[in-house]
Amino acid sequence: MAAQAVSRSDTALGAHYRRMRAKLGPSQAIVATAHKIARIVYHMLKEKTPYQAMEAAEYDAQMRIRAIKNLERKARRLGLQIVPAPT
Repeated sequence: MAAQAVSRSDTALGAHYRRMRAKLGPSQAIVATAHKIARIVYHMLKEKTPYQAMEAAEYDAQMRIRAIKNLERKARRLGLQIVPAPT
């Protein structure tokens, strides 16, 4: 229920749900989001740390950086080089 409720929020968990929904479909996205919430709660209880909320924009920026690094790594394996487009 928490994963379904967070799907409509403007948080990192909401952005995660929307990314998973595009990739897996709505029902599997809810399961993936619930699993992520469970991992967060487990880490908080185990390490005795407070929850650090992340905005959806910050999460999207983090995912963009990760995607760029993955593309660069794949290009290197193929013997290519990625050149950013001029803005």
